[in-house]
Amino acid sequence: MITLNDAVRMINAAQDKAEEISQPMNIAVVDEGGNLVAHVRMDNAWVGSVDIAINKAWTSRAFDISTAELAKLSQSGQDFFGIHTTNNARVVIFPGGLPLKRGGKVVGAIGVSGGMADQDAQVAQAGADAIEG
Repeated sequence: MITLNDAVRMINAAQDKAEEISQPMNIAVVDEGGNLVAHVRMDNAWVGSVDIAINKAWTSRAFDISTAELAKLSQSGQDFFGIHTTNNARVVIFPGGLPLKRGGKVVGAIGVSGGMADQDAQVAQAGADAIEG
């Protein structure tokens, strides 16, 4: 399970990375059921990225895959082409969403939005790496 303490620790680690690369971000953590545990919008982060960060986390948990990998699988001609139009258009196929695992089991996910794709991915990874503290 993802506790509030877990989520705060991961958000803090992600926020540290965002500050290191000088890119304000929205950072969200969801639990095993895809429910929002915590979200932060850093000062000057795009308002339009609030939902994107939350939905990246939800997408990663819903499909137990990184949003970057899902993006590759959802290109024209691939098996999951058009998946972003499902689930009331909640599925996000931009990098920055990662499933969170403990003991090989997915227990939640983190989603980050507010920069370029590689920045979102870096910040999400920093947060995911802090799952165990």
